[in-house]
Amino acid sequence: MDRVRNFCIIAHVDHGKSTLADRLIQLCGAVSDREFRNQLLDSMDLERERGITIKSNTVSLLHRGRDGAVYQLNLIDTPGHVDFSHEVRRSLMSCEGALLLVDAAQGVEAQTVANYFTAMEYDLTVLPVVNKIDLPAADPDRVLEEIDDELGLDPFEALLASAKRGDGVPEVLEAIVGKFPPPSGDPAAPLRALIFDAQYDVYRGVVLLVRVVDGTIRRGGRVRLMHSRRDYAVEEVGLLKLRREPVSELPSGSVGYVICGIRTIRDIAIGDTVTGADREASAPLPGYRDARPVVFSSMYPISTDDYGELEAALDRLSLNDAALTFERQSSTALGFGFRCGFLGLLHLDVVQERLRREHGLSLVLSAPSVRYRIATRDRGVVEVENPAAYPDPATIERTEEPYIRASILIPERSVGPVMELLGERRAASTRMNFLSAQRVEIVAELPLAEVLFDFHDRLKTVTRGYGSYDYDLLDYRPSQLVKVDILVNGDRVDALSQLVHVDKARPRALAYCERLARAIPMHNFKIAVQGAIGGRIIARTNIRALRKDVTAKCYGGDISRKRKLLERQKEGKRRMKQVGRVQIPQEAFAAVLKSNPVS
Repeated sequence: MDRVRNFCIIAHVDHGKSTLADRLIQLCGAVSDREFRNQLLDSMDLERERGITIKSNTVSLLHRGRDGAVYQLNLIDTPGHVDFSHEVRRSLMSCEGALLLVDAAQGVEAQTVANYFTAMEYDLTVLPVVNKIDLPAADPDRVLEEIDDELGLDPFEALLASAKRGDGVPEVLEAIVGKFPPPSGDPAAPLRALIFDAQYDVYRGVVLLVRVVDGTIRRGGRVRLMHSRRDYAVEEVGLLKLRREPVSELPSGSVGYVICGIRTIRDIAIGDTVTGADREASAPLPGYRDARPVVFSSMYPISTDDYGELEAALDRLSLNDAALTFERQSSTALGFGFRCGFLGLLHLDVVQERLRREHGLSLVLSAPSVRYRIATRDRGVVEVENPAAYPDPATIERTEEPYIRASILIPERSVGPVMELLGERRAASTRMNFLSAQRVEIVAELPLAEVLFDFHDRLKTVTRGYGSYDYDLLDYRPSQLVKVDILVNGDRVDALSQLVHVDKARPRALAYCERLARAIPMHNFKIAVQGAIGGRIIARTNIRALRKDVTAKCYGGDISRKRKLLERQKEGKRRMKQVGRVQIPQEAFAAVLKSNPVS
């Protein structure tokens, strides 16, 4: 165990985590030059295209230190975006040390601070690394001051590196060996291993990724999952070295994988403890705090035949994405689907894209919403994230919406535009901390619903790309909430109903009406598309009637003949409007819902 180091790389988005992981893998000789490719640990095409890490990935490396000893380095590369903070938390629980990367040009950002404090929660040894020192705009001296002032870390211990060119990476490797502690644990104690992730193999079943704390997992032995109380025979154990590499056993302190013939995804839980079936541990390891979804959206397959496939696909995605939740739901307009919970809009977007790419599913998504608390006279306090479950307004005593505390780091010159943006988003209170001569932290309390759609894009725009933010959920506060319904020819379209603040009701309803009017094809009668709160119409637009030229055959003669034909046509349209039904194609829902509503 003295020759093992378990560590992860944490940082803000786009500060070079995956590039540093590539250099460490190359320097340890884990991959040949012919097999090497950039973002080696980012296994999904989606990660490569977007240039972000979505899933934490693990690799075991062998490094010969300056003392001549060979060390096993278990590296976990983590995401940087706030929507995947649960992945970072799971990775940190499997480590003793963390490399904290800071961009030499951008400096300490919001997620840098958030990830650092998360690492301190688990009592990890944190080593700061100033990356991208080769950039023309790099200012390492200023960044070292920020590391000292904003994080309280010793700037003299920080390492300077350029992961892109490889400068300083050998010194990082030596610091990992010299400064990170080896894992602690009792090899002679009963087996206890933490399941920190899982994968699904169509041929082998569920592959468990584990961190062995006490004891040893051996091939051919029998293990028990302490949560489900089920026993399994261990078919294979091994290390993750870009590919699965079988070994005979995983001793205490190791990070590796276990295959034990688990066929159904529902039999395991991330954060569960693996112990011996014949020599069970007295208590499980502390599991993970459940990631509670904050953004909700309904998913419906465009083809109703794909409903079963969508359920199976969501099952598999939820295996290694503990924050994804789903339950069955039906809609009059769109049929059967699922109400899904996510940690943010990027999380939602990634899940939708994975369903499309990995499972070939075409989906229609409802407008994202948050979870509200509504106090009623007859049912008490209920939590509502689906507009279909909104109680009768006559029984509602008060409505509350979730608030967040946002920490926004910006240049000093952008304070005015950012304060104006926060005013638009109903910020309840703000305070400013001047961190340095050029950097300001704005701490604001505002509704979660106001940062769902384009807040991040607007923040980047008004700060010229230099702004970043992180947030924590605070509490629920009173709000003037209303349910906006969309009516087509007088009939309510349940898939387009939404819960919004009363100040945003009319702009949101008008935007939906205009989009729907453009997407629905013309019928033989005029169609009214309306937005309503209860029985009060707050927005309206019309789809004009498809008109046939009934007078085309009248090439001459008395004008009364043309009038007679036009009157007959008008009477027919009036009669059709009374009995005709508007057919809304699936493409119309997709066109309306794929765009973000106005803020």
